[in-house]
This record gives sequence, C-alpha cells and structure tokens, in this order.
Amino acid sequence: MARLAREKSETGIYHIMLRGLDKRNIFLDDEDRLKFIDSMIKAMGKGNFELYGYCLMGNHVHLLLKAVEEPGTVLKRITVGYVGWNNRKYERTGHLFQNRYLSEPVESESYLLTVLRYIHQNPLKAGMVKNIEDYRWSSYQQYEKFYKGQSPFISGELIKAYFKTLDHFRTFMCAANEDQCLEENRVVKYNDKRLRELIINKYAIRDIKSIPKKEQDAMIKEIYSNIETSIRQLSRVLGIGKTAIERVVKQDR
Repeated sequence: MARLAREKSETGIYHIMLRGLDKRNIFLDDEDRLKFIDSMIKAMGKGNFELYGYCLMGNHVHLLLKAVEEPGTVLKRITVGYVGWNNRKYERTGHLFQNRYLSEPVESESYLLTVLRYIHQNPLKAGMVKNIEDYRWSSYQQYEKFYKGQSPFISGELIKAYFKTLDHFRTFMCAANEDQCLEENRVVKYNDKRLRELIINKYAIRDIKSIPKKEQDAMIKEIYSNIETSIRQLSRVLGIGKTAIERVVKQDR
C-alpha cells in the first residue's frame, strides 16, 4: 500500500513527533536526553531551521519548528549523530527511531500556540510532574530563560510577539484544556473485526501463521509499530500466543 504524501506547510512550520522503533524507549537516562539536546543545538547551528518548542518523553519526542529545507532533512541532521552515539553506549545496532515520523503543518497563529501548549503539557498530562515548569526536558524552561533576558537555544521571538510578558506566557501554557494535536488526530483504535480487515487489506494475507517464521516476526513487529493496537488484541486477531507476540515486539529493546 502506497504511503500518503505529507502535507506541506505554507508557513514552513511543522509539529513533528519522532517515535522509538517498536515503541521502545529512546531515552534511558539524563545523559541520553542531554546528548539529544546537544544534537539539536548543533543542527540549529547550521541555520536550516528555527526551533520553537520541544519535549523529550520516554519513547517519543515532540518538536515544533520552522524548516528552511524539508523536515525530514532537518530530522536526519538531528538524529544521525544521536543514534550512533546511543548505539555505541548501549552496545546495539540498527535503527532507534521509526522510519516514518509523524508531522502536521501549522498554518495559523492560534494553532501554533495550541501546539506549543500541547507539547509543554505532555509531561503534565502523563502524570510525570505536577507543574509544567518542573519538567526539565521541554522548551518551557527555555522560554522562562528567554523572558528573563538569558540566552536559551530556542527561537523565542515569534512566541513573544503573542505573549509580551512571562506572566502572560505562563497563564496560557498552564491553562487547563482539551487540546488535541497530531498524536490524537492520527491514532485510531480498532475493534478486532476492523483490525483483522485492516491487516488483510494492508498485508494481503489472511493467515500470518502460514508464512515463514522470520517474515512472520517482521510482519508482527511492523503491525504493532504502525497500527494502534495492543499485544493482547494482536494475539486474538492473529491467533498467535500472547507470550510469542510479546517476545517479538520487545526484541532489541
């Protein structure tokens, strides 16, 4: 099945989410997070994008940026060095991120601010902190530095055009909301019947157990990685034991 073409942003601004391959964690400690931030800073130094927001979670990263070149090229500049470093550190090989990142164009002023708030509130809504200012690994603290006249690495001028003071910025970013961006818009949960139909249509196979084990494992990993489902549901739909599927999807984590 051919992939859908990405929507091009008329403003050049994109909300991007990078996920770990097979939903594995891409940051295991603070050293990992610092290294990824260092990779972003080095990529920014080449002058090909402006970074308006970011948040490093356990198994994914949110970015809000304006790209001079294609977003995929920007992401490659950021991630290649980090992946090599991460593989050496943890003595592993291969991909760390999913090949297909998620992105959406940001075309309006109101949505720009909504996306930034959504990114900053990710740790709060995940129950990781009680206040967004307490989370060290998002751009929120960088904005506080910016408003206080310090020198953060984010591009804060655009957002300051909407919030003249730090208090105004804090009020908006901390406001309770039901913002839905990218992640929620792309995720679809299926019942067993619909998931079975989706797998048959996408992979042109009715009985995954009939194909060689190596191909079977690869297909299970791809389904789990790219379709919103659970190990338990996959076990029911594919007719393969839960333990066997769990072993496959957690390989190399």
